[in-house]
Amino acid sequence: MPSETSNMLQAVVVGGGPAGLMAAQALAEAGIAVDLFDGMPSVGRKFLLAGKGGLNLTHSEPIEPFLGRYGAAREHIAPWLREFGPDALGEWAKGLGVDTFVGSSGRVFPIDLKAAPLLRAWLHRLRGAGVTFHMRHRWRGWAPASEGAHALRFTAPQGELVVQARVVVLALGGASWARLGSDGAWVPLLAESGVDVAALQPSNCGFDVAGWSEHLKSRFAGAPMKNVALRCTAPDGRQFDQRGEFVVTQTGIEGSLVYAASALLRDAIAANGRAVAEIDLLPERSAEFVRDEVARPRGSRSLSTHLKSRLGLDGVKAALLHELLPRGVFADPAALAAAIKALPITLVAARPIDEAISSAGGVRFDALDEALMLRSLPGVFCAGEMLDWEAPTGGYLLTASLASGRVAGQGAAALLARPPSTRAG
Repeated sequence: MPSETSNMLQAVVVGGGPAGLMAAQALAEAGIAVDLFDGMPSVGRKFLLAGKGGLNLTHSEPIEPFLGRYGAAREHIAPWLREFGPDALGEWAKGLGVDTFVGSSGRVFPIDLKAAPLLRAWLHRLRGAGVTFHMRHRWRGWAPASEGAHALRFTAPQGELVVQARVVVLALGGASWARLGSDGAWVPLLAESGVDVAALQPSNCGFDVAGWSEHLKSRFAGAPMKNVALRCTAPDGRQFDQRGEFVVTQTGIEGSLVYAASALLRDAIAANGRAVAEIDLLPERSAEFVRDEVARPRGSRSLSTHLKSRLGLDGVKAALLHELLPRGVFADPAALAAAIKALPITLVAARPIDEAISSAGGVRFDALDEALMLRSLPGVFCAGEMLDWEAPTGGYLLTASLASGRVAGQGAAALLARPPSTRAG
């Protein structure tokens, strides 16, 4: 039989990622004792891994285009970010002793680029504010509770445990990088309680083609496609057209430019069974320039040498032309020039969700009030990636996760401040 805590806890946060930690901070700042539970041996594991190449905290672009990065979820997320947006996040980091700088791409990083010092300072502050951490406690669902409380079942090192709390903030993540704790196991637990949850899907992910040739895989898997542009259109008419770079993989394509287009590509595959990404191999050159250079007489030179000398096309870019175009196109300068400016890559599937940087889907906003409290479970709040939103990389994911945790934590604190008889509504 599971054991039960003898005392009623005031506030429980489940999940030790950025959203959960920020919810705990908001509750602690309101003078409320917080107990944070997480299934992993330590908190912030995905946060630390994401920061290995340099922790991208947020982005410096103006607030209106910043908000536009959240697509259909913008109207729900905008209030969070107007209260705790990129500027406030920078001030928050500074308050923890971590100064930031703006990189050439507009992304904002800690001065030393590292995630660990920021996390250590944050945890020190939280412990000093009275937050108690319970590690290796995996949430397994609900149990019968006392009136005005919620009872949570955990698998813990000492066995099964039931914890009761007046308010609960769930910040359990999506379903990407399951080894770091975000495995989506919470979906059926909330669905059983009548919470409307959109299916979790990969976001900021790579995609598979029907199959590369052995030549391309053996010679060019892992090769970067630099200084290119990608265009695609979603079934609902949304369009993507952006410059950047990506990588050719053993099974398809991945990388920052592909991640930025992933929502549109994923939705096109869901609707049509495939998606077509058009790649402009020379975005800095006009179509007319490319056409004229391809058509220029080449004498005894091979076409490959001609394209390399006139347009700088060689390596993986040239290999993709040969991989994707019918042989006859190379005998037609106009068709070849058009393909150089719009090379179609047909994608047939997103990579598995556990490989994705993040996930889409989750608790639908209709199931939540403005404080991110579940309408069907008064006193239970949700935050972070487990909500039904997605955003590109570049600091947008982390900023909104932190802001949502702040909203949920403040909402839980406000609920506790109300007379017990009014908390159910």
